[in-house]
Amino acid sequence: MQDQSRVIIENVHPQIHHGDFYIKRVVGEHVDISADVFADGHDVVACVVRFKHEKERNWRECRMEQGINDHWSGTFSVEKQGEYMFYIQGWVDYALNWQHGIGRKIEDGQMVKSELLEGIEYIDQVLRKCQKSEQDYLRSLKGLFAEEFSYEKAIEEAVSLKLKELFIKYPMRYLAADSPKFRVYTDRTKARFSTWYEFFPRSASAEAGKHGTFEDCERLIPRIAEMGFDVLYFPPIHPIGEVNRKGKNNATTAEPGDVGSPWGIGSAKGGHKSIHPELGTEKDFKSLVSKAREYGIEIAMDFALQCAPDHPYVKEHPEWFKWRPDGTVQYAENPPKKYQDILPIYFETKDWKRLWKELLSIAMYWVEEFDIRIFRVDNPHTKPFKFWGWLIAEVKKKYPDVLFLSEAFTRPKVMEELAKQGFTQSYTYFTWRNSKQELVQYLEELTKTERKDYFRPNFWPNTPDINPYPLQGGNEAVFLQRYFLAATLSSNTGVYGPVYEHLVSAAVPGKEEYLNSEKYEVSHWNWDLKNKLTHIMTKINMARKEQLSLQQTNNIRFCDTDNDQLLAWYKFDDDRTNETFMVASLDAFYSKQGWVRLPLDALRVKEGQQIRMLDLITGSSYIWDKEWNYVELHPALPFHLFKIIK
Repeated sequence: MQDQSRVIIENVHPQIHHGDFYIKRVVGEHVDISADVFADGHDVVACVVRFKHEKERNWRECRMEQGINDHWSGTFSVEKQGEYMFYIQGWVDYALNWQHGIGRKIEDGQMVKSELLEGIEYIDQVLRKCQKSEQDYLRSLKGLFAEEFSYEKAIEEAVSLKLKELFIKYPMRYLAADSPKFRVYTDRTKARFSTWYEFFPRSASAEAGKHGTFEDCERLIPRIAEMGFDVLYFPPIHPIGEVNRKGKNNATTAEPGDVGSPWGIGSAKGGHKSIHPELGTEKDFKSLVSKAREYGIEIAMDFALQCAPDHPYVKEHPEWFKWRPDGTVQYAENPPKKYQDILPIYFETKDWKRLWKELLSIAMYWVEEFDIRIFRVDNPHTKPFKFWGWLIAEVKKKYPDVLFLSEAFTRPKVMEELAKQGFTQSYTYFTWRNSKQELVQYLEELTKTERKDYFRPNFWPNTPDINPYPLQGGNEAVFLQRYFLAATLSSNTGVYGPVYEHLVSAAVPGKEEYLNSEKYEVSHWNWDLKNKLTHIMTKINMARKEQLSLQQTNNIRFCDTDNDQLLAWYKFDDDRTNETFMVASLDAFYSKQGWVRLPLDALRVKEGQQIRMLDLITGSSYIWDKEWNYVELHPALPFHLFKIIK
């Protein structure tokens, strides 16, 4: 059924797939809305963006402003966690159209007595809505417009800003048109800004050859906090399967005493709702979670939906696994990698509803019993997209502060779909972006396309699964460089330690895998180690905590340099109260010199105006008063992290 509305609303942004998925923000951020809004003819059009939180009854609204070619823009803020709805409402504004038309005729010297009488109709409409003080003014206008002896005063008031403001404040939305409704999900701030540190709790013991415990992990909390990390992520802490257990260096046969991979979850000692007995008890884990919070650190758990062959689910729910004709189950594969110690869950089972509910209950168990609010999800791309959309929505329906990090190094569209389905943060291709062109192109994709509204990147220079080629045999400068890039290009960052700060780089020949990987054995570390890398990492993390511009990813602008081995970028917070400027050498072996260009237009300064560049790593201070400025970087410290002081 058609209606009489004359207004067309098109190209509403931001939106994902016509509103099928929500866009993402954190508490306190703005949502900048734009759309093409127009009508037939030459009449004046007006529009607003209307919005409300899911728990609010009434809609609020913000007037939109017209730009070029019928393109309109408006902004509203999201003030609390949960889901917001918004839509655009547009109408032909007959009152403003009258005022615009009479103004044009007056400018042309035409008599507008009849038009003044028409204006009384629009004043009457406002009179029914406005406040008493405003009513007195409008009543005086009615008399003025009707008199023949006050013509000059009448035409002056007819085009006055005061009358226009009342028409805008109390619009008559005759035959208004509405766009479809769109959703915004608002997370807590940690969704946008977090600094992760990963280690294996079983390697936390101070005694060589001894399996670590949660009590050992508690001892390390002050060190993690001192280095500036606010999320401590553990690989799975559940019982490890005995059947097909992996040996050291991914050997298919375990020797006596081999501890196996934590991702081979489940044994006679329990499954996904159990704790590995050598790590400690439930009480010990609760104590660790509490201790971490005292230091401003949240524990992130690994949510790995897969089972060892001796997981209780295999006997209790055989229908949740796909059995072959010979009575075996095909183990997990990610060619060329093979995981003989893992059975994939069969999501196409006819018993899928009970399966989904059980998997949801795992997440809810750790949230409700242990106050876990962050999950790193292992290999989500090997499970159905719609399952994740459902599970995340169910968890956040009751616990909106729970965050999910997607560990999916796979095809771009698959990674993006997982983000659309609700994952709070996502692992990225940063680990494999090394050249200037690669880094700039990738960041532009993440921050200047629609991805910025739903895909929150988390940059990791390494993981237990990935020992990237640049780090293999790399010198100290490579490790400094890669952490700096990860931590200042992205507001969410993480590192797998302590292998990183120990400069461990030995790899399986020809593969991006660690030799003697902790995935398959208990390691012993000097947890008291302090070196240049730990010192600089701490400096970088503290700068991230203090500089608002480093606490977001999207407000970034790459700047020109005359050397392809120098990368320069500028970051700012939404209110532009904090601005930083980074320059990094991409050569870890030789000094690099060159000229870098300040974005004077973005800084709102003119050439010749002095600005102070305070290096937050060294404490050195420089005065720059030109658009192009000289820098020289050495492998000993291959970057500058400047705070801009104007």
